[in-house]
Amino acid sequence: AVQLVVSGGGSVQAGGSLRLSCTASGFRFDDQGMGWFRQAPGKEREVVAAIWTSAAATYYATSVRGRFTISLDNAENTVYLQMNSLKPEDTAMYYCAAGWGAYQPLNPNAYNYWGQGTQVTVSS
Repeated sequence: AVQLVVSGGGSVQAGGSLRLSCTASGFRFDDQGMGWFRQAPGKEREVVAAIWTSAAATYYATSVRGRFTISLDNAENTVYLQMNSLKPEDTAMYYCAAGWGAYQPLNPNAYNYWGQGTQVTVSS
């Protein structure tokens, strides 16, 4: 069975950094897309970053571009989200997801499997 295990959340002050990890089991990293989403209280889930191997494409939300970096470690079957220069508005529950098919990083329905969330809290 496919499983995505997320770790690395926590509480930091504004300007700090965190690295989230999402380790997959049940499939090998090949041509899938991997995405990081977040959802703050009272807000809709939004994509933060995505990397789509089959499309050789990477996507970043405007709000995080230049501060966050998504990367894959195929040997470890892990996708990372390095988050630098964190802001209070980055506070949310963060999820990773895996999908196969056409490159649609913003579409939650393009992802077939989801990991559990990890809380990121940024204080001012």
